[in-house]
Amino acid sequence: MKVATHSGSFHADEVFALAALALLGEPVEIVRTRDAAAMAACDVRVDVGFASDPATGDFDHHQREGAGERPNGIRYASFGLVWREYGARLCGGDEAVAERVDRSLVQAVDANDTGQAVVAPVLDGVRPMTVSGVIGGLNPTWEEDLAPEEERARFDEAVALARRVLEREIASATAAQRAVRLVSDAVASAGDPRVIALDRDVPWKEVVVGSAPDALFVVYPKRQGWGLEAVPRALGSFENRRDLPEEWAGLDGPELARLTGVEDALFCHAKRFLAVARTREGIAELAAQALADGAA
Repeated sequence: MKVATHSGSFHADEVFALAALALLGEPVEIVRTRDAAAMAACDVRVDVGFASDPATGDFDHHQREGAGERPNGIRYASFGLVWREYGARLCGGDEAVAERVDRSLVQAVDANDTGQAVVAPVLDGVRPMTVSGVIGGLNPTWEEDLAPEEERARFDEAVALARRVLEREIASATAAQRAVRLVSDAVASAGDPRVIALDRDVPWKEVVVGSAPDALFVVYPKRQGWGLEAVPRALGSFENRRDLPEEWAGLDGPELARLTGVEDALFCHAKRFLAVARTREGIAELAAQALADGAA
């Protein structure tokens, strides 16, 4: 596959678009040019050509009317256009995983390139370093006078970095979506809707907070045994639907074991959101006591 993109300074949207194309499995030759004939001779054009049509291999958003926008208003840049066409394929055919990557990575890159703010600074002069900034930082500064081969090396470095970031984001999104299905099954099969029991330590808050309104605690295996964790009132909140019993707060093994009668109890966090026991039987007893306590 021969792909054209513009020469000169590179940006995260076309760099990530090219990285996505490189993951399709076909060898990719990237031509950096602004020559119309050279662009036309390529199979695909990314961020150049003033056209958006996957059927002709065109993924540009610089035409006067743009290339459309998502339902939330974030406009498509070249990364989003390529991802819309090939994202599900790169995610093993799973549209839900592709959508998750679009939300976690693609949309922010597109918004940065199309001039749309998705975060607001709270401190003057302090800005988060974004992946778009990392990619852009590989361009030469005004003090650097690079030879053409050095410029190309910087560009290739940017594409390689973007490819690795995208690979990991796809892997993370795939695992997260698999966790959604596992936790959803656990919610559906819970004997007591107030306690969700998991057989694996997987991310659970997205599903439990969003779809299990009666859940108060989640039980799951940890490296040192089993955990009993309080369900937060909202994603990102430090307030729980129900705290663990007040008298457990900050107690370690022997003290917590004496108080609860659970011999393998290990500790309870001082903030009353997590308790740990060595065995599943022990954590089940702590869960039963936490429910009976009725702490608000």
